[in-house]
Amino acid sequence: MIEVSASRSRITLAELDAISVEKLTGVGEKKAKGLAKVEVRSLFDLLTFYPRRYLDRTKERRIAEMDENEEASVLVTVTKSTSRRIRGGKVIVNITVTDGHSDLALTFFNQAWRERQLGVGREAMIFGKIKYFRGQRQMANPVVDLVGDKTGKIIPVYPQSEKSKLHSWDIAGFIAETLRRTLPPKGRGLADPLPMWILDEYDFVDREAALRGIHTPDSMAEAMAARRRLVFDELFRMQLALVLRKRALEATEVGLEHRTDGPLVARFRQSLPFALTGAQSRVIDEIFSDLARSIPMHRLLQGDVGSGKTLVAVAAMLAAVDGGHQAALMAPTEVLAEQHYSGIRALLGDLQVSDPSTLLGERPLKVEMLSNRTSTADRRRILGEVLLGQIDIVIGTHALIEPTLMFDSLGVVVIDEQHRFGVEQRAALRDKTDGEVVPDVLVMTATPIPRTAAMTVYGDLDVSVLDEMPPGRTPIVTRWVRASGSLDGGEGATASLDLEAMWAEVRLEIAAGRQAYVVCPLIDESHKLEVASAEETYDRLRNVELSGLAVGLLHGRMQPSDKDQTMGRFRDGHLDVLVATTVIEVGVDVPNSTVMVILDADRFGIAQLHQLRGRVGRGAYASTCWLVGEAATPDGESRLEALVASTDGFELAEVDLDLRGEGTILGERQKGRNDLKLASLRRDRKMVANARRAAIELIDSDPGLATNQSLASELGLFVDEAEAEFLMKG
Repeated sequence: MIEVSASRSRITLAELDAISVEKLTGVGEKKAKGLAKVEVRSLFDLLTFYPRRYLDRTKERRIAEMDENEEASVLVTVTKSTSRRIRGGKVIVNITVTDGHSDLALTFFNQAWRERQLGVGREAMIFGKIKYFRGQRQMANPVVDLVGDKTGKIIPVYPQSEKSKLHSWDIAGFIAETLRRTLPPKGRGLADPLPMWILDEYDFVDREAALRGIHTPDSMAEAMAARRRLVFDELFRMQLALVLRKRALEATEVGLEHRTDGPLVARFRQSLPFALTGAQSRVIDEIFSDLARSIPMHRLLQGDVGSGKTLVAVAAMLAAVDGGHQAALMAPTEVLAEQHYSGIRALLGDLQVSDPSTLLGERPLKVEMLSNRTSTADRRRILGEVLLGQIDIVIGTHALIEPTLMFDSLGVVVIDEQHRFGVEQRAALRDKTDGEVVPDVLVMTATPIPRTAAMTVYGDLDVSVLDEMPPGRTPIVTRWVRASGSLDGGEGATASLDLEAMWAEVRLEIAAGRQAYVVCPLIDESHKLEVASAEETYDRLRNVELSGLAVGLLHGRMQPSDKDQTMGRFRDGHLDVLVATTVIEVGVDVPNSTVMVILDADRFGIAQLHQLRGRVGRGAYASTCWLVGEAATPDGESRLEALVASTDGFELAEVDLDLRGEGTILGERQKGRNDLKLASLRRDRKMVANARRAAIELIDSDPGLATNQSLASELGLFVDEAEAEFLMKG
């Protein structure tokens, strides 16, 4: 039984979460285990186990109305169920169904369990493509939803799986009982902590109406209104947690008020042999506005490959040095750290720093690199000089967060490719100074993120976007060779001719003094197979397509010294072609490279293809990216067509979101209860923005949710323990 308190206060989601599904009639140990397999353990889990679709009996189709090749749904009853074995031990199940007027033949290949599932008399919702065979309509391997003997206009269809041994009508029955015991007239009713002004502003139904409407709607309009409210709840809770975290940091951390009009920054800008883009100037102003405040900066800098992020980061670090502080830049790999080190030293030239202790009142700006390959003697020297404030900028890898490194006064921290670092690693670098003053943090990423995803994944950061390319960058032409094999072109003569033409153009570019990359396919998740693929491709190209050229090989399992040597030879022009795995995705900068060949390109995602393509087109020469492969799926075809059509990373990120959904974009941000069960960053872009706006407005009018304790308590149900602890401290 669901306990009803004497006070008749409305029941909260936390209370529902504390009640096991075993309290429901008909849920014994076996059913409880089945529910647990689909992560339903409490009444809260049950009420948020939403229908995946609805059977709208007001618009029910008849079998006789369906045309050939049409995809359609129909509610049917099984009239005959048989199976037979064919060669190889496989099974064909033949089911005959009727809608009461016409028959339909269903065929299932190698799914013997369908005969048990679809016994005579069973009612089911069938979805599939209609075909004609010997004058009879049939469907092969249709989607089957068992809905039971249900009446009503709108029937919810719940996710079903073999492992749970539960059917849609089981779930519907348990949910109906939970609603009956929870909602009036029999139940206490559901607490709804959403402020009335939000309900009014966005025209939302209350929570009771939403849960009743999503599970037992009288119309599709009611189901859609319920979904709107529940989607908002999921997004709003996420945004509340992020905005609370952001405001707590601003309220509890003391930062440095940097001097942003100092001589060092001015000299740096004057020394540049080119003008800043409008986007760079705008973003530097946004960063300097943060640096001038006593609240520590927490800003994300998004910029496509080649948009000039490093220059912006240097300006931020110099603002720290101008005020007598230090700066640090942390990169995820040795290659990228070394590239930043050489690139930043070249940008800074012979800049001088004010130093009253010297005879001339200034000294050269000092930049050092610290990594796992730094010698013991150099490491000892660098650690000492950093502690004494004699080094202005330190560039490195994870070595920067080792306990032995402490700064005299760390003012600005730049973290490149933030998704490669955990929260703890970022915090460790931020805490690298004595005292209570917290350094400003600038996070950079070259992987463009759609606006709604940035609001969700990086909602506790302010976001700056470099959406303009510096002049002089030559556009990259992308071509797709539809070959069915990595190199041989398969059986198709056209593909072989296209591949021959491609390798001929690669040779022409190299004859003109340029260089090329050939990226090998990612084969499942096996590093061993990936290496084998790279070695096989390397051997073939050296002996066949690119014979006579200097070809090198680079993959993740090589020793660091061998990788560095190979990369150095390519960078110095001693290699014409570099055959590589995706180890070159981030950070390799060779301006003389003008050709990128990506084999089996359909195996890669849009973001990775765009990153790989960004390795060329970095100099003054026209560049080409060749995508080789037959797209095996419609999504694969759309990905490759998108790459051919656009070089705009932000535009491609939106395409990626549409094609793949938010799962891959959210990554580790979503854990446990934070998961979006109904909301989709793809479908609900506008709602993400509404939830963000409402969260900011509410927190700014009620800091810490002091007068909204019910909402604060509910939030604790959806954030993990570490986040909850942080928010409570705030």
